Amino acid sequence: MERGPDAAAALLLPAAPMAYAVVSDPGAVDTPDVPSYQPYVYGRLDPPALIPLQMKEIDLAVDCALDTAAVTLRARWWLHCITRSRECDVRLVVPMGEQGSILGAEVTVGRMSYNTQVTEVEDQTMENTMKGILKPHMFCLTIPQVEGGADIVATVRWSQKLHYDNGRFTVDIPFRFPYYVNPLPKVFMKREKIQLTVNSGFSKEVLLQGTSHSLKEKARQGDKLSFLHEAVVENWSNKDFTFSYSVYSGDLSGGIHVQPSISQDYDDRDTFSIFILPGSGNRKVFKKAVVFVVDTSGSMKGKPLENVKNAVSTALSELVQGDYFNIITFNEELHSFSSCLEKVNEKAIASANDWMNANFVAEGGTDIMHPLNEAMALLSSAHDALPQIFLMTDGSVDDEHDICQTVKNELLSRGSKSPRISTFGLGNLKEHLPVHN
Repeated sequence: MERGPDAAAALLLPAAPMAYAVVSDPGAVDTPDVPSYQPYVYGRLDPPALIPLQMKEIDLAVDCALDTAAVTLRARWWLHCITRSRECDVRLVVPMGEQGSILGAEVTVGRMSYNTQVTEVEDQTMENTMKGILKPHMFCLTIPQVEGGADIVATVRWSQKLHYDNGRFTVDIPFRFPYYVNPLPKVFMKREKIQLTVNSGFSKEVLLQGTSHSLKEKARQGDKLSFLHEAVVENWSNKDFTFSYSVYSGDLSGGIHVQPSISQDYDDRDTFSIFILPGSGNRKVFKKAVVFVVDTSGSMKGKPLENVKNAVSTALSELVQGDYFNIITFNEELHSFSSCLEKVNEKAIASANDWMNANFVAEGGTDIMHPLNEAMALLSSAHDALPQIFLMTDGSVDDEHDICQTVKNELLSRGSKSPRISTFGLGNLKEHLPVHN
């Protein structure tokens, strides 16, 4: 798991929740109940070997609401490969779906129980702890010194994003167990359980589009549905769990959810979420007119300016034909890619990238007001497009309050045709915070 992501190593990464015995001493490997005869094994394994553990039961609960799925997994493994007189660490690995974010984990081994909490990396005050590591799409934790033959019961909770495409919501959870985690059928009865609830958030009909596992509808109340799959199986699932649905709506629809603050929260304000579905009708896609305003003062030299150049280049590649763009650089002087808004096409994008390579040179001071005025003047001609300004800078200026007031007045005077200004600050936060006496 800790080696490079080459093709062979990627094939060994788990595609379902897995538990491994972390074996440093090969002499500890044996069946816990009926020891087999084997000669003494010398030596140590460095790095330790990971032996996949057999799984006794699995329970998956998925709660889909709006664009997010809250997932709770409960599983039981047993340390079938270590003799009862010996101990070893057990590593639990849980792959997650799109934009997975771990919420917590609890593990029980005999009379011992563990649960996760967030600590500083340098915090070494707790002994006999369960250590967890979060990697992209994968959560790993290690349970210390588990006795051979013991059961490991783990409950892991995480959230992940639903994929939305062409009116269809899809949840996809890694659930492909390898054949070697199946215990002997005569020893253990394998019970697989999947619970799914859907809360679309819309008072519209929910249409089922497909599922990877056989689910029975248990209840349907308005925009809330619940499903269940429960069965004794010969082998654990060998395919990911997927479920797709759509919300029927012939027209644009939306809603708002309000979440009151909780007493333990340092921020006592309520939160809200607004969501909109486009519906099945044809929709006009608005054209965009974008001006990138980039700070090229001396403090931007090196990696900051290089990162900005890469970001602008990526943003340009996301524009489509029918959109407009321009690039303005500023220090004590102002330079523009073009004297007007350019139509997006392959030639214009290539020319813009060449221009950035030649003109993104960090030197001089910082004058923000002039380029902002220039950007707003350029966008005043964008009558049939949504005007946007992206300002990228690494520091504050003396007249920032005057700049903000001037820009605010300018936007108010333009009314509904005023551009949207998004500011991106580079560097440490303290560099961008003004000091007030």
